[in-house]
Amino acid sequence: MTLTPDEIERYKRQLVLKEIGGEGQQKLKAARVLVIGAGGLGSPLILYLAAAGVGEIGIIDDDRVSLDNLQRQIVHDTKSVGRSKTRSAAAAIERLNPHVATRLYSTRLVPENALGIIGNYDLVADGSDNFATRYLVNDACYLAKRPLVFAAVGPFDGHLTTFRAFETDRVGNPRPSYRCLFPEPPPEGTVAPCSEAGILGAVAGVIGTLAAVEVVKELLGIGESLVGRLLLYDALQARFSTVAYGWDPDNPLNGRVRRFHDLSHHRQILVRASG
Repeated sequence: MTLTPDEIERYKRQLVLKEIGGEGQQKLKAARVLVIGAGGLGSPLILYLAAAGVGEIGIIDDDRVSLDNLQRQIVHDTKSVGRSKTRSAAAAIERLNPHVATRLYSTRLVPENALGIIGNYDLVADGSDNFATRYLVNDACYLAKRPLVFAAVGPFDGHLTTFRAFETDRVGNPRPSYRCLFPEPPPEGTVAPCSEAGILGAVAGVIGTLAAVEVVKELLGIGESLVGRLLLYDALQARFSTVAYGWDPDNPLNGRVRRFHDLSHHRQILVRASG
């Protein structure tokens, strides 16, 4: 996929990087990335992927922009209040880089549509804000054999990692998934939502921007991947740290005895939750 003269001028600061160059920039132009959530994490992620020249960005979010989003969800602006987040984000991409195509899903990701949507992309970046979606995205990416860059954020902290659970490591063991890192969601009510706990907007910016870096690295195969490593950020202490984690042979997705072969278990969870 060749670059136009305008694109060469636009991306020249990346083109001079030996890790990227013309070949890498063409890979970015050909790449398709799905971003789950156009909120605090998705906002910087979407903007930096568009600025970097990722050819197609899919955005899935069923919410609309509200005034209290704008303190951290920087892909939106005051004029976007009341507009669907997907359309608001797409408009921001168009203003920033008209060479980037968008595909919008103004709906929730559910078991019935997850594989069909995720299968259209080369990589998924999860910036969702609830555990049900995180487990669903993880399982769907494993079944669809798609890399997953995962990020989460708290009031003054955040964490980030990459999953390629459909692959094996150098000794033949499966690589870990989200279920290896977090086998079970926390008990209901123990993790306060952002609306109650609060958040410093710039912290979401830090973690979302780091997620964009990891997406580019995965698309180009450069640097050291965060597969098997959880990057932790503590804003109040101004500290980064990394924790290693591995495959859990007892996990139900890609453990020694697989119990999950499709997404039907998520439908059962939704039925119990609604009941």
